[in-house]
Amino acid sequence: AAGFDHARGRVVVTLDADLQNPPEEIPRLLAKLHEGYDLVSGWRKDRRDESTRSFLSRTANRLIGSVTGVPLHDYGCTLKAYRREILDDIELYGELHRFLPALGAWAGARIAEIEVAHNPRTAGRSHYGSERILKVFFDLITVKLLMSFSTKPAYVFGLGGVVTLVTSVLLGLFAIYRKIFLGGEWMSPITIISIVFFPLAVQFFLLGFIAEIATRAYHGARRKKTYAVRTRVSSAEGEISRRDRPPD
Repeated sequence: AAGFDHARGRVVVTLDADLQNPPEEIPRLLAKLHEGYDLVSGWRKDRRDESTRSFLSRTANRLIGSVTGVPLHDYGCTLKAYRREILDDIELYGELHRFLPALGAWAGARIAEIEVAHNPRTAGRSHYGSERILKVFFDLITVKLLMSFSTKPAYVFGLGGVVTLVTSVLLGLFAIYRKIFLGGEWMSPITIISIVFFPLAVQFFLLGFIAEIATRAYHGARRKKTYAVRTRVSSAEGEISRRDRPPD
């Protein structure tokens, strides 16, 4: 994130420091970017990594593409080119850099992917392991929630409230039926769950309301729009926004 913040060009290119991604591929990324795309991602089709790591990477890429709706062959390839405007629209924190194409698509970016060369590792060591897999999984959940509900959090809490409320009512009705027609006891696990779930449902609805207020306050204070405009045309003459202008 620090590198993106301090980069000054209208196009930003990233790549691994160990040079497994050759810098000679950068002109090809820029050429693809000039075709009208906002983000061009590299695809290490012929990877020079261990077979286990390659398999896990392919599995993760399919999962990420399926969850985010942005299918790419290689999310983990750091050789990418971005237009400055797209990076300005993305708030990057934590380790969400792995999901920049998905976050870019969420911000309205047009995304392309091209095959790039991949060299064997000659220096350093890989940090790939079980801990990283767990981080990717949890970050994927975060990205999915951001993409789907960041501007409508009440939908998430409202769904939880509806499910909890319906469960409470059904269990309560069953407890009444059981008492009247089957001679069961009033105080049973079913009755207790029904009683507990009702205020829990109310809390879900209240949390959704609070989240909506917080979301409105966040966007209002930062004057952050919940939409992206690619082209703006006036009634007198066409006026093209920055994002439609080709990079230098």
